[in-house]
Amino acid sequence: MKISVVICVYTEDRWDDIQAAVGSVRAQTFPPHELILVVDHNPDLHLRLKREYADAIVVENTHEQGLSGGKNTGVATASGDVVAFLDDDAVAEAGWLAAFARAMAADPAVVGVGGLTHPLWANGRRPRWFPEEFDWTVGCTYRGLPAERKAIRNVMGGNAAFRGHVVGEVGGFHSGIGRSVQGRKSRPLGCEETEFCIRLAQRRPGSVIMFEPEAVIGHRVPASRATFRYFRARCYAEGLSKALVARSVGAGDGLSSERSHALKVLPLGALRGVRDALRGDPAGLARAGAIVAGLAWTSWGYAVGSARLRLRGDRAETNRHER
Repeated sequence: MKISVVICVYTEDRWDDIQAAVGSVRAQTFPPHELILVVDHNPDLHLRLKREYADAIVVENTHEQGLSGGKNTGVATASGDVVAFLDDDAVAEAGWLAAFARAMAADPAVVGVGGLTHPLWANGRRPRWFPEEFDWTVGCTYRGLPAERKAIRNVMGGNAAFRGHVVGEVGGFHSGIGRSVQGRKSRPLGCEETEFCIRLAQRRPGSVIMFEPEAVIGHRVPASRATFRYFRARCYAEGLSKALVARSVGAGDGLSSERSHALKVLPLGALRGVRDALRGDPAGLARAGAIVAGLAWTSWGYAVGSARLRLRGDRAETNRHER
């Protein structure tokens, strides 16, 4: 099995992170077929990377600016059987690609695999108020996901692999959902991989997306993202993104996992925080409060996003009749 690794990059501010990510790919026990660095409309970074990594394939994003366009460019460039994605601020453990290869080889129905992502907190310490149920806000595996190898609805995009041919068959990653240049400057949007995985399952019945806990990476969490302000903004942005996903693939599939998480995992997490406080950990109340606040801000973002989409639809319908 040949696995092409794609790392999407966009700023020289992450130069040290990019070097660490590339170094972790080079250290794999299952060597990659090729390493592809996709540069998102940044000529200076593109030139610097071509000079630094002559043994890698360094290309410019040929699609719309943003992460979805970068991933589509990477898939179009790749010549491997499988395309694996790694965030530019993450490092993969040595057995990362080997775990993806085993999962793909075990069952031909498996078309996508997602791995386990640990947060690498600034200063090595998780903020005591930060609930594990919301680790998704910093791009990491969160409490509530399966701990064992299991079929799942969608992967987390910074630690995932797909059979190369299926990505093109279902239309690739959609721009307009997830991170774009506007998203970087304003709201920390997401969900491009969620929408893609749901669409893949809808268009290819019988396809399996698997969680593989042995495909492990560490994802850097800078101090700026370990604040309640970022936490709140990320939750709100996730709600906005989920409204786009629901419009694209339907609310039934688009919100199935979210309903279960909100109705089962989060109440247990809040109760756990209260219990911890009663047992002498005052930060437990802060974690319980963060869970309530996170759910509220995500729900509000979804409501606002849905209302905006309905308004756009009404305007489009009015304009169509006027013409």
